[in-house]
Amino acid sequence: MISDPKVCLGSLTSAEAAARLSQATVLLPLGSLEDQGPHAPMGDYLCAERLAELVARAALAAGHDTLVAPVLPFGGRDVFGSRPGGIALRQTTLRLVLRDMLDGLLRHGVARLVVVNGHGGNAQAIHDVTQDILLERGVLVPCFQPWKIAAALLPVLVGPDHAMRSTGHGADPLASIAMHLFPKLMRLDLLPRDAPARRLVAGLEVTGHGTAWYGEAEIGLPIEIAADGPDRAVTADAGLCSAATGARLTARLVELGAGLIAHLATAARDPG
Repeated sequence: MISDPKVCLGSLTSAEAAARLSQATVLLPLGSLEDQGPHAPMGDYLCAERLAELVARAALAAGHDTLVAPVLPFGGRDVFGSRPGGIALRQTTLRLVLRDMLDGLLRHGVARLVVVNGHGGNAQAIHDVTQDILLERGVLVPCFQPWKIAAALLPVLVGPDHAMRSTGHGADPLASIAMHLFPKLMRLDLLPRDAPARRLVAGLEVTGHGTAWYGEAEIGLPIEIAADGPDRAVTADAGLCSAATGARLTARLVELGAGLIAHLATAARDPG
């Protein structure tokens, strides 16, 4: 094992990259720059990038060379375009950018690739691009989705009732993880205290991001969240989030991510 190895691909020299890429797993973190509520930094890509680095260090400590590619900070456009400060990519643009990034890494003989996706609006583009790569090149690129995994872990960590009330955009699991990883960027004095007012579109009660009720049926609506009025980016009780919960979630995500890297490395050596 390399002594005192670097984990960020951008910090390697070209000679170091040439020596390591053919043996290493490369993590490609993706996120977004969008409204996460008045209390949390807009860049959820910060958490995806930091988590990927922690996973890489844990995998290295276990004997599996791992590198982290530079994060793609702009996610696929979904429902947050009306909120100030956000920058998003059209889904067609995201597919092209993602394909170019993955092709660039594969061109240089990367042993294994794993996407670390920190934004739900990226999911379909990732699936489409990685499926094309599998069909065209026979290369399997898994996707590790930390916030989706963390949401499934919450009921066990904090209890089902707590998890049900705290899970949502602008709240758990990402807010707790951000409290743990970036406490100085949080504005807990701006935590929303009241539930947002009911919003109607075409006489239908909006229930979430791009959904509404019609009778007993939840239907999809191609709408953005409101540009003004109460903050609708927060869909759960963010006051229930905590750095302690974030620390526990982060530890488990790092364990799972490093375990996945070990599994893929072992499978590559012994395909049977």
